[in-house]
Order: sequence, then C-alpha cells, then structure tokens
Amino acid sequence: MASESQLQAKRPLSASLAGPYGHPFHPILVTVPIGAWVTSLVFDIASRVVHRPGFLTQASEWLIAIGVIGALLAAMVGFLDLFAIPAGTPAFRTALVHMTLNLLVTAAYVVNFLWRHGDYTGGASVGIGRLVLSAISIAVLAVSGFLGGKLAYRYGVRVADENTQAEGYTPDRSQSDTRSAV
Repeated sequence: MASESQLQAKRPLSASLAGPYGHPFHPILVTVPIGAWVTSLVFDIASRVVHRPGFLTQASEWLIAIGVIGALLAAMVGFLDLFAIPAGTPAFRTALVHMTLNLLVTAAYVVNFLWRHGDYTGGASVGIGRLVLSAISIAVLAVSGFLGGKLAYRYGVRVADENTQAEGYTPDRSQSDTRSAV
C-alpha cells in the first residue's frame, strides 16, 4: 500500500503543464538535450579526424544551442515534478541532486557555446579544451540521468500507482476468449 507521500509524488501539481497522471512530460523533453549534446560530442570527435571539419564544428555549435533550449524546457517541467515530491524524503534529496547536476551541465554547455560562437567560420576542428568540456558534461549528464532513472524506477516519482499499473497486466476478456476459441 502506497503512503500518502508516495501518492503525492505521483500526482502533478499542474497536469496541463507537467503532463497527465502516469504520463509526465519531463522524460520525453529530456531526450532533446541528451540527443543534441551526445551528437555534438560525436561531431566534435569527428571534426578532429575528417579532412574538412567545418560543417561538423558548425553543426556541433547548433546542437549545443538546441540542447540548451531543450534543457531549459525540460527543467521548467521538471520543477513541477520536483514540487510534487515531499521535502525531507530520500526521493526529494535525489531530485535536488539530479536538478543541480542538470543545471550545472546546462551552464557548462552555455559556456561551451559562448566559447565556440563565431570561432569556426574558418572551418577548423573543435579545440581540445572545448571537446574535453563536452566530454565531462556528458559524463555528469549520465550521472544525472542515472539519478532521474532512480527517481522514476525506484521511487516511482510521477509513475502511476501499482493499481493503475496493474491494468496493463490484467488479461483482456475479449482477447482471452478469442485465443481459447482458436
């Protein structure tokens, strides 16, 4: 039986902004910065091995910007999820670390974008410092993603309660009748 604080963490403060019960928007929005930033790192590495790296360095810069915008959108919805978690719980502490790491990564990518902006019009490869900053940022993002997974899969934050989840595992009478007739 779920406690009152567990049930509170499963319900959004504003379903219209955070997503309906059992289907939050935050997990889908985080795919934008993760995909953009991982791809930008791949392009950074590739820019160091191809003959004409200009298109890769420019694309990487754009991907970093897209990732920052996506991260800010995901953060806004994530704040709504955070406020649904009761303070003083292990889930809340985990969420605060998750949020802090994500904000640090986003800030690092803002710095990375500003550091690069306008430098690659000549078609050069990405500098080693910028590449290292991207790699470290991705590593921190991976730790934060692990914590986000812990929030959802271990603590059940914004996940439907067990009775609602059980609906997906209850045999459908019409399907079982059809299978037994075959």
